Amino acid sequence: MQLTVYLAGEIHSQWRDEIKEKSQSLKLPVTFVGPMENHDRSDHIGEDILGEQPNAIFKDDAASDLNNFRTEILLNKSDIVIARFGEKYKQWNTAMDASAAIAKGKPLILIRPKELHHPLKELSNKANITVETVNQAIKALSYVFEQQ
Repeated sequence: MQLTVYLAGEIHSQWRDEIKEKSQSLKLPVTFVGPMENHDRSDHIGEDILGEQPNAIFKDDAASDLNNFRTEILLNKSDIVIARFGEKYKQWNTAMDASAAIAKGKPLILIRPKELHHPLKELSNKANITVETVNQAIKALSYVFEQQ
């Protein structure tokens, strides 16, 4: 059984690489997808496709349309969503993707540090599993493939 896992969360750290490396070392049959990790590409995709926009608001709106289009397609094709909240960045996109996963009935593993327990308590209670570390998320994911 091969599963597709959508990795939702901030794009400024290497947490996705850590998940991919650990999954590969455990030989988990998974394929990973997610948002555009190249921040400049994500910010400029609207103008790259639609041309120069009249101001920053229109530029953001055009990029948002295309980024949401990408997310919708990849999230719909995923079997599992792992959403990571870190401590450093405001992560509205992570909350939006995690909420979309819940609304679509996608199994959700939520990674959040203990310090974010209170602000994420409702989202955490809607997730299938809430963990504090990438290692715990990998263990939860690998449990899916365990044989008796």
